[in-house]
Amino acid sequence: MKNELKELSNPEKYHEAILIKGWDANVLQSLLKSMILIRKTEQKLALGRKDGLIGGPVHLGAGQEAIAVGVSQNLRATDRVFGAHRSHAHLLALNPDFYKLFAEVLGKETGFSKGMGGSMHLCDQSSGFYGSVPIVAGTVSLAVGAAMAAKLQKTDDISVAYIGDGAVEEGVVHESFNLAKMQKAPMLFVIENNLFASHMHISLRQPSDMVARFAVANDIPYQLVDGNDVVAVAKATKELVVDIRAGKGPRLLELVTYRWYGHVDWRDDVDVGVERSVDDIDNWKARDPIARLSKAMIKGNFWDLKQEEILNNQLNENIQVAWDKAMNDPYPSMDATLKYVYA
Repeated sequence: MKNELKELSNPEKYHEAILIKGWDANVLQSLLKSMILIRKTEQKLALGRKDGLIGGPVHLGAGQEAIAVGVSQNLRATDRVFGAHRSHAHLLALNPDFYKLFAEVLGKETGFSKGMGGSMHLCDQSSGFYGSVPIVAGTVSLAVGAAMAAKLQKTDDISVAYIGDGAVEEGVVHESFNLAKMQKAPMLFVIENNLFASHMHISLRQPSDMVARFAVANDIPYQLVDGNDVVAVAKATKELVVDIRAGKGPRLLELVTYRWYGHVDWRDDVDVGVERSVDDIDNWKARDPIARLSKAMIKGNFWDLKQEEILNNQLNENIQVAWDKAMNDPYPSMDATLKYVYA
């Protein structure tokens, strides 16, 4: 297989602190706090699933937090964002209300989708998150349609679609690339290349490990970035979004990352029945986007371990309170099963 990602896909590389020169301390702290909040929220969901408190499957994205946080840094509430089956971070980066996420995943009426969507059917249009679905690539064409709507409305709002490297193997993704290009739609395609589709490594599925080659085929400008460097993600996103808002058409951002857990639920050593390399997992954990930013901020005197300890303790307490509240919330009433059905 042609290795076009080169060192970006090497788990033994990029363990050092990231570069933060020129970045405002308040912005960096905001990025760090958002990533830690997402990580701790997902860790709580993992425990809830392990303990049998969550009824449906939960797809976790721990280790990939820098992507949603870095991209969302450059978005506004009137932009339209679409996710997939692994979209907790995409939503929380826009609206950090982990209580409503807990309630949703637990099937309670106080959740984002009134308890009827669970982990994979999330929606919060007030923050710009227009939805996620478990159908692989199921929202990509919708995102392009939303981008075309923004163009027709003569706004400079954009649409964002989060796509995995496995989802790129769906035909609708390529149709969406082509349509977005031909219509000059204000569209940002964000490729979360974590090298796996379910349990299968990209080397077993594609002739090249770089998804951005499809952007080249559609004459869509792109950037390829370390997805575990939140500053690099935010910087690349900003450059692409500026072009999109200026009416220059779609852009693609490929971000190389790795999920710590298996395809679904809390196990990290097994992926849909297939054992993953423990060495790879450990090396990718050493590329932790949170630790790399924290180390850089401490080195630059923007942050210290005491602040991080206080933040972690506060989040642990708030998350437990939110979880307990969601656990005690009511389920939707029986008549709600028909109330939200449309034909």
